[in-house]
Amino acid sequence: MDDLKFGTRDKRGNWTPNEPAGTAPVFVWPPRPLAVLKWLPGYFFPYNILFFLSALAWWNWVIPPVEVMQTLAWGWVLKLFAVNAVAVFLWYFAFELQLYIRRAQGNRFKYNGKFPADAPSDVFWFRSQNLDNVLRGFLSGVPLWTAVQVIVLWAFANGYAPWLSFADHPVYLALLCLVVPVIHEFHFFCIHRLIHTPLLYKWVHSVHHNSINPSPWSSLSMHPVEHLLYFSTIFYHLIIPSNPIIAIYQLHVAGFGAVPGHVGFDKIEVTDETTVDSHAYIHYLHHKYFEVNYGDGLIPIDKWLGTFHDGSKDSDEQMKARFQAKKARANAKKSVGTPAE
Repeated sequence: MDDLKFGTRDKRGNWTPNEPAGTAPVFVWPPRPLAVLKWLPGYFFPYNILFFLSALAWWNWVIPPVEVMQTLAWGWVLKLFAVNAVAVFLWYFAFELQLYIRRAQGNRFKYNGKFPADAPSDVFWFRSQNLDNVLRGFLSGVPLWTAVQVIVLWAFANGYAPWLSFADHPVYLALLCLVVPVIHEFHFFCIHRLIHTPLLYKWVHSVHHNSINPSPWSSLSMHPVEHLLYFSTIFYHLIIPSNPIIAIYQLHVAGFGAVPGHVGFDKIEVTDETTVDSHAYIHYLHHKYFEVNYGDGLIPIDKWLGTFHDGSKDSDEQMKARFQAKKARANAKKSVGTPAE
């Protein structure tokens, strides 16, 4: 497929889509019903529906009976950890194999024309971005993913979380399923903005930002503190009336849903004429510029707060102006604190 029909490539081989990045047409005024209807299929397919189906699969074939979950025991906890680890490997590696090992579509639709494996760096363990990212994901990410999952399932089993059944509350729980990605977006923005504060960025979030040119394994490459904050999105279901299946869905949106956002390609070629949108551009721009796009555009919080970047030259100028104003404020504070001679 000719990616130049959809974007442009610079002299360095970096590809940019023709259309600037946009946010979902849901949280806008006045309402745009036709735009929402056009946008809705992409909200469900392919990712969110897949993550919901995976939550159903976990509940039916992996999660033990309620009476077993009432007691914390190594048997069912280790089984859940093993399944999570295998699922992470299969899902993440599927993208890695196709796009970064086989390089089946070359650098077509790839934002950064280079591949991480071709650029060893001392910022990574063993000078390898991929190995560093994989190790961080499995040494910290999957264990903490499983830990929060176990805590929430144990809480549901023991009556410490408000458990509603689909049979008794079908409409409410269906609506709750619809807003699971919205909850994720809100939570992600809040914790993401938090870990961009100077101290937490230096000691925590900088680990994730070492991957300036992200790839699938970068999705779960985080400091343990960030892993805990990121996966704590499931804890909302300890407070709001919910169902353990929806809580698992919430976790899968976070864990498996991080991959499309870090895949590094705008479109994934399925056949010679068919592609699947990754919706990665907004988050790619965050990895490129650091202080823009703290959310993924489902809720336009970045637009409301002036930190949105859509990839255009206008956004570049706005970003530079914001940085200059920030630098001027910092310099003003320094001059005020300087003692007179």
